[in-house]
Amino acid sequence: MKSCGATCVSLLHSSTGIPVEVHSQDQEVVIALGSNVGNRIHNFNEALQLMKKSGIHITRHGCLYETEPVYLTDQALFLNSAVRGITKLGPHELLGVLKKIERDMGRTDGIRYGPRPIDLDIVFYGKFSVKSEILTIPHERVWERPFVMAPLMDVIGSAIESDTAASWHSFSKHTGGLFESWEKLGGESLVGTKGLKRVLPIGNLLWDWSQKTSMMGILNLTPDSFSDGGKFQSVEAAVSQVRLMISEGADIIDLGAQSTRPMASQLSAQEELDRLIIVLDAVLKMPELEGKLLSMDTFHSEVASEAIGKGAHIVNDVSSGQLDSNMLDVVASLNVPYVAMHMRGNPSTMQNSENLQYDNVCEQVASELYSRVREAELSGIPAWRIIIDPGIGFSKNTEHNLDILMGLPHIRTELAGKSLSLSLMLLC
Repeated sequence: MKSCGATCVSLLHSSTGIPVEVHSQDQEVVIALGSNVGNRIHNFNEALQLMKKSGIHITRHGCLYETEPVYLTDQALFLNSAVRGITKLGPHELLGVLKKIERDMGRTDGIRYGPRPIDLDIVFYGKFSVKSEILTIPHERVWERPFVMAPLMDVIGSAIESDTAASWHSFSKHTGGLFESWEKLGGESLVGTKGLKRVLPIGNLLWDWSQKTSMMGILNLTPDSFSDGGKFQSVEAAVSQVRLMISEGADIIDLGAQSTRPMASQLSAQEELDRLIIVLDAVLKMPELEGKLLSMDTFHSEVASEAIGKGAHIVNDVSSGQLDSNMLDVVASLNVPYVAMHMRGNPSTMQNSENLQYDNVCEQVASELYSRVREAELSGIPAWRIIIDPGIGFSKNTEHNLDILMGLPHIRTELAGKSLSLSLMLLC
């Protein structure tokens, strides 16, 4: 490989083996991340921010995996993931940027395969292969590493949607491309085993939701919700209900101070906060809340920010950011899980005839949800923090609700064609 540093021109080989020159034009890349020193999720967040500031526009995120170390096994568990992005950097420039980020975050030249606060590897660079004294692309050991292949498959998806993605598959040693390479390693059957757990970061926890079905208890602090409106408006009644739900097995308590029933009038953020904060403060002081998660049901970014600042763990937004233009940016800055639900319109219009028109409810819900969560990802909310809710009862009639419940596998398949990581975060 030859390069001309002043003009950023590199001689590479395409997946067909033909030498080509790459100037400073957009190239799609996949970068693997790993960490097993310090606050691992904080390390990931910092690395993502530094990559963005260094000319790497991140477009997709894999799921987050907690994995056992390989090669050198006497060390702490790793977190691993992968991101897909766009950059104008040449391959060696990109390598230099990633190495600088590693150094700036405290990585030193220690034991090979040993502990490190952050590890950033180029898995793919455009349609090209690179082989020099300091860089090999595709990464030479990607095919033997489940902790790389799992998040790689997440960001690639189950459909080959571009020439670039097709070239990545062509680098595989198997005729079935990366799909076959992943299956040869063990595929999805590996996930959930001791060595490879898919996790969701919540506060200081890494939640492996595959271990059990978690139950959410709903507490509406509203006078007009369709199920329990007016029952829990006093602090005493609300605290008593939370205590009851926890005793009955609730793992998550979802607080809502804004009614989202059909035709409900919309409160301002301040009105919602006035109704919420006194109850939230009381619930947070409950000893029974130890080990439980607290979710904030709101479509106002101001309410989400205040609730998370006080100690709530999750933002649950029925509008997926459509009713507050600041919501996605605010949630991205909060670094908390975000439940993005499907709804057309707003609570006062969601059940009108126009919003109930579907040709294929499962396909359209999947498509519309994907558009919303893609915007969330591009706003800086990693897929490993996004939970997708198809929105039973919101912009749907009874037949639609039943179709969705029966068609959850189909919705998952539709999402997986574009992003396996997002399909895996579908509530069901």
